[in-house]
Amino acid sequence: MTTIGQSLRDRYLDVVGSIYIYNEYRGYTSLDRVLEAVRARCGDDPGFMAEVERHRADERKHYVMFRRWFERRGQMPLALGPGFGHIDRFVEMVFGCRIDELDTAGVISDPAAFERLCRIIMLTEQRGLAQVEVLLASSAIRSDRVLHRIFTIIHADEPEHFLPYRRWLERRQRPLSLRRERMADWLIHKLLMLVKLPVLFLSPGHARLEHWPDAAEAPVG
Repeated sequence: MTTIGQSLRDRYLDVVGSIYIYNEYRGYTSLDRVLEAVRARCGDDPGFMAEVERHRADERKHYVMFRRWFERRGQMPLALGPGFGHIDRFVEMVFGCRIDELDTAGVISDPAAFERLCRIIMLTEQRGLAQVEVLLASSAIRSDRVLHRIFTIIHADEPEHFLPYRRWLERRQRPLSLRRERMADWLIHKLLMLVKLPVLFLSPGHARLEHWPDAAEAPVG
């Protein structure tokens, strides 16, 4: 590989890794709010609660894997905001507010809102599985043994990140998705892949994080 080719490959991996570490962090911290709603609404369904808790643990595990990957590279991830977060944009489009502002009490008290939240998570994770399959076929990803291993682990974990919510909806004979939700999912994905990722790739001066997002949490083992 030429020096230019190596540089472009490294930039692409940097961008992909930065987008994923942001989304994994937002994923597990957002699931803390989901767990609050699940424990309140589904106390009679301990199996479902355990599945959501396992989902949260996996998202945290994935975040840690990407953090260690960046640490081995000797650099911090690119500093990204909610515009690069699938779940951030999905919640905003469906609920009309940022996920940090989501009225947990309202979701708990409103069955329709709780169902929407379950569908959003399910669609987000299904989108994630499809995208990981694309990345695993990428020669750039395959060229980095550690990063390829991370995506292989994510691919194995991903089905159990959407199936619990799907099964919960099916047990109650509720819709698995609504047209407007599918359209929102499609639009968010296309904007990220066709606009935001290329712009980020072509912005070499983009700022990097100064601190790890989980700096206030227990140290990474």
